[in-house]
Amino acid sequence: MIDLSALTGPLLIALDFDGVLSPIVPVPSDARPLPESAAAVRALAEAPDTTVVLVSGRGLADLATVSGLGPPVGLVGSHGGEFGPGLADEDDALLTAEQQTLKDKLTHALADLVDGAVGVTLEDKPAGVAVHVRNAEPEVGARVLDAVRSGPCTWAGVDAIEGKAVIDLAVLQATKGTAVEALREKLGVEAVLFAGDDTTDETVFRSLRPGDIGIKVGDGETAATHRVADPRELAGVLTELTSLRRTPRGA
Repeated sequence: MIDLSALTGPLLIALDFDGVLSPIVPVPSDARPLPESAAAVRALAEAPDTTVVLVSGRGLADLATVSGLGPPVGLVGSHGGEFGPGLADEDDALLTAEQQTLKDKLTHALADLVDGAVGVTLEDKPAGVAVHVRNAEPEVGARVLDAVRSGPCTWAGVDAIEGKAVIDLAVLQATKGTAVEALREKLGVEAVLFAGDDTTDETVFRSLRPGDIGIKVGDGETAATHRVADPRELAGVLTELTSLRRTPRGA
């Protein structure tokens, strides 16, 4: 049981998307938030002293498309490399010319490395490329990921983050943990609630402070203090939090 009653002051609710608001699906572009979760997120974003931000490894435009969410819900993509409207200066360029050149080189190298391996897909992102093997045979996925680890992952200037059946390679260094910390400072909130399901979310769980709430969705080792079984159970938590945040104190 997660006690949400102590979250009474200004609050940042930061949420991963895949495996958290949306179940994991074979084709990433098919992902959509559960209706109950989407409704709770929208309601929370309108609640007093409450800021809701999705923090995802997806590129910012892709996150906006699959989530169907936007202001007042904030969006952070590329593992903290891209901040959406209202969260950062929109005129800031994401990559330098040198980083863009490295990204182009990385894209070509990964295409040659994968070379039509069945079930392996490359996802182009604004700051890099993700190698997905979720739909590949185990031996094929293992071979490709090993080649990525011993090749492009070792390049200077490339930051590699491993998740579930994916390696995300970026030409700038950013983590969800540093993104959430930056949002905490920018917003001046009293507490943070973060929910995530993947190894990339551990950077946030490890950065949480006393009074914060970290919720791991699904199995696996975690630094989070709470756990729910799946996105549907998390939807129930968000719905409960909606009632608490929209009810005036003392009511």
